[in-house]
Amino acid sequence: MNRHQPLSASPKKIAFIGLGVMGYPMAGHLARAGYALTVYNRTQAIAERWVKAHAEAAGTVASATLPRDAASDCDFVMVCVGNDDDVRSVTHGPDGAIAGLKTGAVLIDHTTASAKLARELDTLCRAHEAGFIDAPVSGGQAGAENGQLTVMCGGSDEDFASAERVMDAYAKATTLLGPAGAGQLTKMVNQICIAGLVQGLAEGLHFAQTVGLDAKQVISAISKGAAQSWQMENRSSTMVDGKFDYGFAVEWMRKDLSIALDQAKVSGARLPVTALVDQFYADVEAMGGSRWDTSSLICRLSAANDD
Repeated sequence: MNRHQPLSASPKKIAFIGLGVMGYPMAGHLARAGYALTVYNRTQAIAERWVKAHAEAAGTVASATLPRDAASDCDFVMVCVGNDDDVRSVTHGPDGAIAGLKTGAVLIDHTTASAKLARELDTLCRAHEAGFIDAPVSGGQAGAENGQLTVMCGGSDEDFASAERVMDAYAKATTLLGPAGAGQLTKMVNQICIAGLVQGLAEGLHFAQTVGLDAKQVISAISKGAAQSWQMENRSSTMVDGKFDYGFAVEWMRKDLSIALDQAKVSGARLPVTALVDQFYADVEAMGGSRWDTSSLICRLSAANDD
């Protein structure tokens, strides 16, 4: 059976709330998989543009003017917005998505947010006799567009079992890691690891260039050994070329790292490298690079040489 086919001959009804750089293509994969889909975006014109672009999809598509209306009578409600406050703005209150949940529906939050918020949403959904999964994603815009996201989930076994098949429309791997909040905590681990890897790669390339080596030739020589990483394979050449529009933006990474650092304070974890790299990204922002991708860490090293 094709993993992108709906769960049954009677397509599940889905709402997708948040049509940004990630949500827009993710919702598109659901439409092309044949699900009956209603979308909501705080900028209504974007929702209308999405509906027009997907009008020929196998499933029916429509837009709603309130999150509550989008969620009404849906089996699954996906949320993919910016941060904790953004999530609350589309889920809480009389016009929020939770108010529109039917009994047995599952709210899935794909936003990278705090574990505290995930537990809060879980409690609210349970009060409405609905399920909840926190499901932050990794893979960036390209992963969303290609349907190749990694999804890290927190929630009950039952809710995950019912939702996993739907998330397969845009995911290459979907894993349940524990109760509500576990997905967000795992995403924090993901971002902590990436921060250190990118800084290490930036320093290695900077060193190679400084001592007169051909940085791309060096990468070719070491990329099949212990130094190999996704960042090296996918970002080293563009870092050498000074091209930084290929992935996750610096300002988004700083948002994610701030969530991890806040959680570390609560949990007693020590993250000295993460805190340092966060400050390095602040330097990149000061250079005008808030929208450059995360590999732009190398720029601050080059700039130091120029001073």
